[in-house]
Amino acid sequence: MSTPPPVIRPAAPRDAEALARIYGYHVLHGDGSFETTPPDAAEMAKRAAAIQETGLPWLVAEIDGAGMAYAYAHKYKERAAYGYTVEDSVYVDHSMAGRGLGRALLTQVLDICASLGYRQMMGVIGDSGNTGSIALHKSLGFRMIGTAEAIGFKHGSWVDVVFMQKALGTGSNIPPG
Repeated sequence: MSTPPPVIRPAAPRDAEALARIYGYHVLHGDGSFETTPPDAAEMAKRAAAIQETGLPWLVAEIDGAGMAYAYAHKYKERAAYGYTVEDSVYVDHSMAGRGLGRALLTQVLDICASLGYRQMMGVIGDSGNTGSIALHKSLGFRMIGTAEAIGFKHGSWVDVVFMQKALGTGSNIPPG
């Protein structure tokens, strides 16, 4: 049985339970997030609303009315000189991994951020063994720029962080204006 195509749309308050379910699984079972306690639905709704209030995207992939993945962008750092750089996050329901939801979401996040005038997107990927996320970013034009080794400790092991980067729009070819 094939998966129907997802509906990609902005996150809404009704998605809070799905966001908490998807992210909670990764917090408890993976190293992609360095959180160790899953946030509840109210906290996830608050996080999504805060991102959207900045004008940046928080998107959901919905299949048959259920949120099955999400992706968003947030400011990379708060200092002024980072003003044209954002960071992405992508989380897919573990039962839907490898079905293209992450790609569909991240493609739209990239397009939206470029249209908003951002010039660089950072992928900050928990766990150098997170081959799915690394491959997704690479396939969308991100390049590997480094690895911070053993900077987190989760599930009884030291965990790396992989840094990837992609130019958006004109990138660094011309000053912002």
